Amino acid sequence: MTERRNIIPDKTNAAADSTAVRVALWRAMHVQVDPPPHVLEDEIGLQLVAPDEGWRRRPDMDPDATSPFRASIVARGRFIEDLVVEQAGHGVRQYVILGAGLDTFAQRRPEIASRLLVFEVDQPGPQGWKRQRLIELGFGIPEWLRLVPVDFEAGDAWWQGLAAAGFDAGQPAVVASAGVSMYLTKEAIVATQRRVAALAPGSTLAMTFLLPLELADPEVRPWLQLAEKGARASGTPFISFFTPTEMLTLARAAGFRDVQHVSAATLAQRYFAGRTDGLRPPNNSEELLLAATTSLASKVATCPNH
Repeated sequence: MTERRNIIPDKTNAAADSTAVRVALWRAMHVQVDPPPHVLEDEIGLQLVAPDEGWRRRPDMDPDATSPFRASIVARGRFIEDLVVEQAGHGVRQYVILGAGLDTFAQRRPEIASRLLVFEVDQPGPQGWKRQRLIELGFGIPEWLRLVPVDFEAGDAWWQGLAAAGFDAGQPAVVASAGVSMYLTKEAIVATQRRVAALAPGSTLAMTFLLPLELADPEVRPWLQLAEKGARASGTPFISFFTPTEMLTLARAAGFRDVQHVSAATLAQRYFAGRTDGLRPPNNSEELLLAATTSLASKVATCPNH
């Protein structure tokens, strides 16, 4: 249910981030195996990855066992995209995706994205691979899509990369960080929040975070523990977990004027109500922080349905 780090070793995806690939495949599986209505329709990530024909037989693609995480992935993606669309309607013209991975908003929603400057921030290797795949598939790199390579491991500052790519800190922006915080130190998370909190009035941060594993629902806790073990073995361990109260406290201290916790239960009510297939994100697993530099007037944040 996360989307950072780990390089796929096969020749086809030599520079693709393995967890970003998993997320892209889960998003495609939602369309292919879950009945409509679909929370998010995204098969472009599948085109980018171009996996072997047997990809749906991978253990981590088991449609039943992984359904809670598939639901969590599409729910957070839909929430963030709804937020971007809403804020674009209010005149916001900049959208920053930190740890963009195989995000496909620019390709799936060009009618919205082309009205913005979309900045995708990611490690140089995976992002270079993605750039090549977008060109090979005919999507190209439009002028309003800015791919911003930042070597986090070398200590590069993402905000400096943004400025070089044309980001205007004097204008409001939506900043999204999904599936990233668990890999960062508390200090790095605080630094990111402070940077976003210092942006122009009208800016918003949407950041996911993991609750401590012992607080997760019993049915998903073993999978989370396996994911944590795998991340640790690959050299990119989960190092940061927060309760909602702790995350809200950090965001307030960083300087945000308005902060809200968007729970998995809220997302389930909004996007999965009425489903008869049991698909819904797990409670007490991955949650969302929504923080704004001015008072939040977001219907996305406050309305159960929209």
